[in-house]
Amino acid sequence: MGKSAGSLDATPDAFGRASFAMMDILRRAVGHALGAFGLDPDECPFRIVGFGPHWRLRDYGGDERSSSLLVVAAPIKRAYIWDLAPSVSAVRYCKQAGLHVHLLEWLPASDRNQNDGLDEYTEVISECVTKISSRTSGATPFLVGHSLGGTLAAIFAALAPASIRGLILLGAPLCFEPATSRFRDALVSLVPPALSDRAPFPGSLLSFVASLASPGTFIWSRVIDTALSITDRQALEINARIERWALDEVRLTGKLVYQIIQWLYRENRFCRETLKVGEALVGPSSLSVPTLAVVTMADEVAPLASIKPCIDAMPATGVRIIQYPGEVGVGLQHLGILVGRQARAHVWPEIVYWIKTCS
Repeated sequence: MGKSAGSLDATPDAFGRASFAMMDILRRAVGHALGAFGLDPDECPFRIVGFGPHWRLRDYGGDERSSSLLVVAAPIKRAYIWDLAPSVSAVRYCKQAGLHVHLLEWLPASDRNQNDGLDEYTEVISECVTKISSRTSGATPFLVGHSLGGTLAAIFAALAPASIRGLILLGAPLCFEPATSRFRDALVSLVPPALSDRAPFPGSLLSFVASLASPGTFIWSRVIDTALSITDRQALEINARIERWALDEVRLTGKLVYQIIQWLYRENRFCRETLKVGEALVGPSSLSVPTLAVVTMADEVAPLASIKPCIDAMPATGVRIIQYPGEVGVGLQHLGILVGRQARAHVWPEIVYWIKTCS
């Protein structure tokens, strides 16, 4: 088979995943060094109420009569981006608003024998939803996810809409048609279709490919954001904490990475209603739950065009899109909805109000 010009044929297999696995270790070591200067995550207490080979279900506590919220973390990097520090914690905000918060945390892929894909990840979400719903009568949770966590949450919601009360998508791309985003087009052109789905996929390799696909997003915008934050001590601290988090690489299964890039980004199966999960085809037409989507207008990873076609095709009532402009002091605009001070002041009150209105 010939190699297509312009594709990153050396990534990820010819470059050697072992080299990037070593890079994961080195990047985590640098992250731990930054942590020694007080930049480690400052998470609120939780207990583990469910677990499997590659996941844990956290329970942050709350009134058993409160509405339940299940955070589906993205499997890329660590879940503590949701609870980075008390002043920029989405988990704390939701707890203080009276919600009973749970978080589904994905653990690093362990070895070649653990090669879960979308079927298995969706099954884990189902298990967590069932566990939360059985806690007390009427505890059917709302589902919220950011980035790829939101994409996974939407796939599950399309598969089992009756099992949840509502869906909140934060910077979560669902539509991957060509020209929906420059990041999507660059990623598809860089990664060859013959990507191996067998060996684990180092997190630093994903970071490397993402930076090549959108250097403006993953390199230059971070430099500019730091420069613009130079006179704002709190913004600089958030920036530093984001950099510490970005170094905390997580190894993913080769199967999941292959299916995300090939089935979603390249073939757009979810939006085209051709994504098969288990024995069912899922897509926007089966997303029949109340849905709130937040789009960061300055975000090239998940722009408005990556979500609106699916939102428009949903049969559910009570579907809404909030357009958040982004802000200075968040490092990556893709993370602004989780760590931004303006997002906390203006967007999260709307999210909580929407949840309570739908309860």
